[in-house]
Amino acid sequence: MMDTIVVLDFGSQVTQLIARRLREAGVFSEILPFNAEMARIREQRPKGIVLSGGPASAVAEDSPRANPEIFALGLPLLGICYGQQLMVHQLGGQVERTDRQEFGKAFVEVTDKNALTAGIWHPGERHQVWMSHGDRVVSLPPGFHAQGRSDGAPFAIIADKTRHFYGVQFHPEVIHTPDGAKLIARFAKEICGCAGNWTMAAFRQSAIARIRSQVGAKRVICGLSGGVDSSVAAVLIHEAIGDQLTCILVDHGLMRLNEANEVVSLFRGHYNIPLVRRDASDLFLERLAGVSEPEEKRRIIGRSFVEVFEEEAGKIGGADFLAQGTLYPDVIESLSPRGGPSVTIKTHHNVGGLPERMNMDLVEPLRELFKDEVRMLGHELGLPETLIDRHPFPGPGLAIRIPGAVTAEQCDILRKADALYIEALRSAGLYDAIWQAFAVLLPVRTVGVMGDRRTHDYVLALRAVTSSDGMTAESYPFDHHFIAEVATRIVNEVRGINRVVYDITSKPPGTIEWE
Repeated sequence: MMDTIVVLDFGSQVTQLIARRLREAGVFSEILPFNAEMARIREQRPKGIVLSGGPASAVAEDSPRANPEIFALGLPLLGICYGQQLMVHQLGGQVERTDRQEFGKAFVEVTDKNALTAGIWHPGERHQVWMSHGDRVVSLPPGFHAQGRSDGAPFAIIADKTRHFYGVQFHPEVIHTPDGAKLIARFAKEICGCAGNWTMAAFRQSAIARIRSQVGAKRVICGLSGGVDSSVAAVLIHEAIGDQLTCILVDHGLMRLNEANEVVSLFRGHYNIPLVRRDASDLFLERLAGVSEPEEKRRIIGRSFVEVFEEEAGKIGGADFLAQGTLYPDVIESLSPRGGPSVTIKTHHNVGGLPERMNMDLVEPLRELFKDEVRMLGHELGLPETLIDRHPFPGPGLAIRIPGAVTAEQCDILRKADALYIEALRSAGLYDAIWQAFAVLLPVRTVGVMGDRRTHDYVLALRAVTSSDGMTAESYPFDHHFIAEVATRIVNEVRGINRVVYDITSKPPGTIEWE
C-alpha cells in the first residue's frame, strides 16, 4: 500500500492545493471532510495528517472542530492557518480575534530551528508568505514553542518537536508562498517518513487491476465527450477489459470544429474501441431555441444528454457498468463541509443521475486524480498530445460561448472563428503558454464597411488566460500585432463577423468560463 497523507478539510477554498502539492512531491494524499469518522481516517493508514485552513473563527462556539482522537493517533500533524489555530485552541492554548488582520503578501521571520523549515529557511531570515487570517494565536499549548513570527502573528510558525506537531499561520500551498511547496514536501517526506514514490506508471497498473477486479467478465458503457477526462478514462478501461467496453458519443451540435469526427477516428480507427455515434444536434438546438438564461441552457443540455444517452445504451443492452470521467475535485466538492453532499457530479451532463435510472454500477477510474494528473496519465497511455494538452472545454460547449439564444447559424460561425483563433495560437507557439483560450460570439451586431458594402454582423470576443491552479486567471498579454492579424483573418474568412475584440478581464477565485 502506498504512503498516504490525509488532509482534513475545514472549508478553505484552496484545500485542494494542499493535496496537489503533496502529490507533486510524489506522496499520495486523500482529502476527507473535517468530521470524517475515525474509522475512515484509520482505513487510509496515513503516515501524517494536515489540518486545512477555513473561513470560520476557532474561538466561535459553532466553528468546526477536529476529532480529539486525531491528536492521540501518534502521527505527525501540520495545521495550516485555521488548522493551526484550531490545534492550539483544542490543545490548551489561546486564540483571539484581532484588529491586526493579515490578508495577502506578508513576511515571516524564522526565529528557531525546526524540522519543518530545516534546509529551506534558517533562523534570522525573512521569507515571503501568503496570509489570510483575522484570528491569531496569543499563547501556546504545553509542549509547543514559537519558531517564527510576522508583523501580525507572533506565532506564525510553531512546533511541538516531541509529538511532531507543526503549525503555520500562512498558506504554504499557494504559489504566493514561494517556498511553500518545499515545506509541504519536507513535512511529508522528512517528518512523516513518506517515500515519495507515487508515480503515474504505478497508478496506471493499480487502476487496471482495480477495474478488472470490479468488472470481471461484465460489460461497461462510457459516454465520450471528446474531452480529456472521458477520453483518458475510456482508453484506460479498454486497456483493462478490451471489448467489454462500448463508448457512446452524443454529438449535440455544440462541439468544436470537426471534433466529433476526430473522436470517431481516434477511438474506432486507432484504438479499435467499439463506439456508437449519435448525431442529436437537431434535437439539442430545437430545445435550446429561444432560451437565453445560462443555467437553463445547461439544464436543457443535461436533460437532453441523459435522454439520448439512455436511448443508445438501451439499444446496446446487457451493460452492467457505467464509466465516468469523475475527477478528484468532483469527489471533494461532493463531500465538502461547505456545501454538503452533492446530488450530481458532472452538472453539464448530469450523469450523476444515470446509475439509478439505468440500474448500473459506476466505474470511475480517475476519481483519485486531479486534472493535471489525468493529463499525465493520458501521456502515460500514449494518447495524442493534441488531445491531452488541449484547453478545457466545458460540457455545454458552444452554448455558453454564445450569450443569449443559440442557433445553428451562430454555432457554425463561432466554430469556424474559434478554430482559426486556436490555429493561430498554435502557429505562433503560444498555445501551450495559455491555460484556456476561446472565442465568444457576442449577442450584438455592429455596422461596418467591408470593401464597397455596408455590413451588419456579429462582434466576436477573444479570450485567453493563464492560470496555475484553475482557480484564478489573468488575461494573456498578447502583442498587438498578433491580435490584429488574428482579427483580420477571422473577419476575412468567417462570414457573419465584422468586428473582433480582445477581453482583458481577469478572474478572481471561482469559475473562469464565460457565462
